[in-house]
Amino acid sequence: MSEESTAEGDHRRASIITALREGVRRVDDLARTCGVSTMTIRRDLQVLEQRNEIRRVRGGAVPVDAWTFDHRLGRSTAAKDVIAAKLLSLVPEKGGIGFDGSTTVHSLARCLKEQPVHDLTAVTTGFETFHELSRTPGCRAYTTGGTADLHTGSLVGPLAQVTLQQFALHTCFLSATYLDESIGSTEFTADEAAVKRALTAVSQRTVLAVDSSKLGRRAVAKCLSLEEIDILVTDLSPEDERLEPYRGLVELM
Repeated sequence: MSEESTAEGDHRRASIITALREGVRRVDDLARTCGVSTMTIRRDLQVLEQRNEIRRVRGGAVPVDAWTFDHRLGRSTAAKDVIAAKLLSLVPEKGGIGFDGSTTVHSLARCLKEQPVHDLTAVTTGFETFHELSRTPGCRAYTTGGTADLHTGSLVGPLAQVTLQQFALHTCFLSATYLDESIGSTEFTADEAAVKRALTAVSQRTVLAVDSSKLGRRAVAKCLSLEEIDILVTDLSPEDERLEPYRGLVELM
């Protein structure tokens, strides 16, 4: 098995992305941060550049605009379609629901027009998701105020959290940067994690939707423990062995 396909390599490259977003740029500094050789870092940067997740510059690398909403929307589209189809069955015909600003949950909002809803209220932290929801018959859409997270485009900060406190929701639909069986879901920024926790706090049920490439990996900011997640929805069959670490801890779908 090649190094690039190992869990160790995946975790290290996730750490590199996190470090780049925190301002670490030079190969030497990345090597010290990750505790590996500069040769290993250069190999990892080559892999990340091929994935269009970073741009290499002299002496190091910088994060590219690959994490803008439009770019993320075009990643893992088949997996997102599978997930959105599963999520549709969890949307009530009426009542209150919450959406984060992720592209995975945006796929659900886009598909919501295919399912009849009546007197449904939806609040979201994402501009693009709000636009989809506002065009959905039978759905009254709200978006929070707040500051746009430069990494995700989601609305975050105290104003977003205060707005969410005005709602009492049946279900919130969230995604995550990564999901680890030990510490739960994680995000690239603490602000993003905080607003997702705020959505969970006003919801009776929390649904986390992540594609299988995000499993077993960690970003820098802790968000939700597995105990706080009611249903985990992925592009995998619930019987898939890759979901074994989560079996019995959350409902799998």
